[in-house]
Amino acid sequence: MARRPRSQLHSPCIAYVRVSTTEQADSGAGLDAQRAAIEAHAARAGLSIDGWHVDAGVSGSVAPADRPALAEALVALGAARSGVLLVAKSDRIARRTLDLLGLCALAERQGWSIVAVDGTVDQTTAHGRFMTTVMAGAAELERDLIRARTRDALAAKRAAGVRLGRPVTLPAEVRARVASERVGGATLQAIADGLNADQIHTARGGARWYASTVASVLKSLDHDAVTREAR
Repeated sequence: MARRPRSQLHSPCIAYVRVSTTEQADSGAGLDAQRAAIEAHAARAGLSIDGWHVDAGVSGSVAPADRPALAEALVALGAARSGVLLVAKSDRIARRTLDLLGLCALAERQGWSIVAVDGTVDQTTAHGRFMTTVMAGAAELERDLIRARTRDALAAKRAAGVRLGRPVTLPAEVRARVASERVGGATLQAIADGLNADQIHTARGGARWYASTVASVLKSLDHDAVTREAR
């Protein structure tokens, strides 16, 4: 029987999941999918997960060390000097190649391993370590190309006079309520709490309002006012 890598023989075996927006965090769909993938891999590999670390509503652009849950996981693994960090996909821990490679280097120095169950990262084998470097670079190149194409397409639409942005789907009475309460001195969070208490959905159909959601509505109202003045 093949020997299991040393890092997988010792605790802790830590699972890490992340979603980037409060809407995803609230629905739990993204988190549930990641959990299922990690649990399936752990079952196949005969691993027992010692703990879960969850960063809900944390952007992938945030440095790994600045994410509360991931930082805790890294501290635990570093203290143990062994173990494995399980993630569903490599972009859950790092979107930038340099960040990912930095984490891989840290893991190697401290004696633990990173494994992405989709196969994009596996530090437990020489081939896996090589492929991690190649695939991380390819993924970042793809993201850069997508950003460049999107930027060029938006610039072309602006030049053609196309108004960009999402269509307003929030009822006029809700928009008026938000504006009225804000003018009356209510905080963004107080407005959000009131809308949640009345079970009013957001413009995207979400069931939960946040201060940031209210701020987006107010920003859109300001934009509409400026547009009317310019006409």
